[in-house]
Amino acid sequence: MTDIKVPAVGESISEVTLVKWLKKDGDYVNRDEVLCELESEKATFELNAEQAGILHIKAQEGVTLAIGDLACSIDETAPKPEGVAASAPAPAKAPAPVATPVATDAPTVSAADVKATPVANAMMADKQVKPAEVKGSGSRGRIMKQDVLEAIANPGKKGGAEAFSRAERRDKMSNLRKTVSRRLVEAKNSTAMLTTFNEVDMTRIMDVRKAYKDTFKETHGVNLGFMSFFTKACTIALQDWPAVNAYIDGDSLVYHDYCDISIAVSAPKGLVVPVIRNTESLSMADIERKVVELAKKARDNKLSPDEMAGGTFTITNGGVFGSLMSTPIINIPQSAILGMHKVQDRPMAINGKVEIRPMMYVALSYDHRIIDGRESVGFLVRVKELLENPEYLLFGADPMKTLLEL
Repeated sequence: MTDIKVPAVGESISEVTLVKWLKKDGDYVNRDEVLCELESEKATFELNAEQAGILHIKAQEGVTLAIGDLACSIDETAPKPEGVAASAPAPAKAPAPVATPVATDAPTVSAADVKATPVANAMMADKQVKPAEVKGSGSRGRIMKQDVLEAIANPGKKGGAEAFSRAERRDKMSNLRKTVSRRLVEAKNSTAMLTTFNEVDMTRIMDVRKAYKDTFKETHGVNLGFMSFFTKACTIALQDWPAVNAYIDGDSLVYHDYCDISIAVSAPKGLVVPVIRNTESLSMADIERKVVELAKKARDNKLSPDEMAGGTFTITNGGVFGSLMSTPIINIPQSAILGMHKVQDRPMAINGKVEIRPMMYVALSYDHRIIDGRESVGFLVRVKELLENPEYLLFGADPMKTLLEL
C-alpha cells in the first residue's frame, strides 16, 4: 500500500484545502493520473498517483489538511480489473473569457466555472443565453437542455425560480479568497494610498492594431492586444521614475533595476496575480505570449506559487468588465498599481475642433510614503505620452529626437 500525502508547496504554506476528488474511492488509477485538486492560500494544484492501483480515499472534500497529512492510499498489489479501462480523466472545465489584468479592481483575466451538457451549451450559444441566467437542475448544478428551454421561456427570471424567493446559502470561504481578503485589508490599513487619474487617446494604438494585427498573428502566433502596449509603456515609465518600481522594507527603500509586472487574473477560484518577469527585456510578442500562457494557467488552476511570487508593479484591467473608472488597490508589498478601463468614444477638443476619439481613463494608485505627487503624476503622464505615440515605445522617446540626439 502506497500512502500519498500532501506535498510541500511553498515555504510559507502550512495547510491546504482538499477541493475536489477527480477519482472515486475504489477506482483503478494509473501512475501519474490526477487524483484530486488541492488549494493553498496562493494557488490551486493537483495531486497525482505515485503508483498504479486501487484508490482508497482517506480525506474528504472540503477538509483542511496540513502539509504531510494523508490524502489517500493506493493498493499497487491489486490487479487491474479485466475488461475495465483505467478511470477516465475528469471532464475539462468549460472555457472562460479572458480579461487582462490585483486588487479588487486588479489586472484581470476572468473565467467561468459553470458546467453544461454539450446540447445545452450549443443552445445557449445559439440563443445568446448566458450561463448565469440559467439555473442548472443536473448533478452539482449542471445545466441541462430543459433548463435552457425554461430560461428562454421565462426571460429575466433565472431558471424559472419562484418569484420573491428569500432563499439563502452559506459557502465556506476558500483559502485563496481568505488570502485576497486579508491582503486587501492590509493594503488599505498599512499604506498611505492615493489615486491620480488621467485619460489616454487610444486612436494611434487602435490604428496600429488594425493595420498590423493579421501580420502580427501570422508572424508570432499570438494576437496583438492592449496588454503589450501598456506593459511596454509602464516598463519605460518605471525606469524613468524608479520610486514607482520600489517598495518599503522596514526602514529601507528597496529599488529594482528590473521590472516584474504583475497582471491580475480573475480565475475560477478567485483573483490571482501572476508575474511577467524582466519585461524590460521582452518584445511585444514575448509579452503577449506570456499573457496568454499565464491566463490559460489561471483558468486551469495550474499557476505555481513561484509564478505569483514577487512582482514590482501591477496592471489591472477593469475595462473588460465595462468599468469606466475605478481606484485599484495596491498589491502589497508593491507601491503602485495601474488601472486600465473601458475604451469609450467621447467628444474631445483637438486643435480647436471637436472630434470623437476612443478614450480610456487610467488610474494610478500609489503609496504616498514612498511616491510623491510629482512622481505619481509624472509617471502617469509618461505612460499617456507613450501610449498616444506608440512609436516612442521603440526607444522610449521621440525617434527623431533620438536620431538627432536631442
